[in-house]
Amino acid sequence: MLSRLPVLTRCLSLAALCVAGPVAALEFPLPPPGEDIVGQVQVIKAKYEDTFADLGTANDLGYLEMVAANPGVDPWLPGAGTEVILPTRFILPPGPREGIVINLAEYRLYYFPKGQNLVYTFPLGIGREGWGSPIAHTSITAKTPNPTWTPPASIRAEHAADGDPLPGVVPAGPDNPLGPFKFTLGTPGYLIHGSNKKFGIGMRTSHGCFRMLNNNVLQMAGMVPVGTSVRIINEPYKFGISAGKVYLEAHTPLDDKGNPSVVDKHTAVINALLKREDLANNVRMNWDVVRDVVAAEDGLPVEIAVPTVAPATSLSSTPFEMPQ
Repeated sequence: MLSRLPVLTRCLSLAALCVAGPVAALEFPLPPPGEDIVGQVQVIKAKYEDTFADLGTANDLGYLEMVAANPGVDPWLPGAGTEVILPTRFILPPGPREGIVINLAEYRLYYFPKGQNLVYTFPLGIGREGWGSPIAHTSITAKTPNPTWTPPASIRAEHAADGDPLPGVVPAGPDNPLGPFKFTLGTPGYLIHGSNKKFGIGMRTSHGCFRMLNNNVLQMAGMVPVGTSVRIINEPYKFGISAGKVYLEAHTPLDDKGNPSVVDKHTAVINALLKREDLANNVRMNWDVVRDVVAAEDGLPVEIAVPTVAPATSLSSTPFEMPQ
């Protein structure tokens, strides 16, 4: 359990960031040099018929990130008038802001179009248990509208064992699991594609490929050229700076196969911080807040420190006891 005071402080910080009303497509101007955060958290009031799956589809958000941001709210029947957080504020992923960056731990894709001061971000379905999505640095090698699907032998065998045999080739159309468009990756056997199922975006549901909402993949089809870099990472803890303050965004860690992982969170957070050379030796952390953010794993950027010109306490001697 989180202590009551940090939770109250965190809720007050969140309230200051929230704005009511529907969210537009997740396209943002890039922040100024030295800053890392885009968007704003939003709060809406659910209607009687709303579900997290529907709200996510309408707002370019995945199912699990909706669940994480709204603990205690029934995802299938939030209830008329219930306040629902839309987690539409993001710390940009670490590394170069170019091409496509997929962060498995977020179930999310970021696209930085060349020569434009913009970033687009979309929810993804990733590989489920036994079919993990890869960590790789690859590129878009082909673009195909209205693709057919030739199921691999392994998938045909799986379906046959479940009493649901597949044809040798599934034609293009509304029943095609690849949806209306696919991007072929240089990593053999992997695609970014649409889907014939609305549910499953933002979850571990695929055979390793990356599923998108159909309107999202069609938007990408018009923007992303062949040859675009695709960097696939697995970073559950992202640090970022905005308006002179340091933020942490925490997600449930996944292992190399894309499954929820039991990791040494203390080590993982420190390692993520050390990758930010501009922060690691130049901030004074509120480790109590860091602990609470890591425990919550709600995907919301939370202020955890401010940069300081005075010598900071060394990381190795800073007490940081993770919750059990």
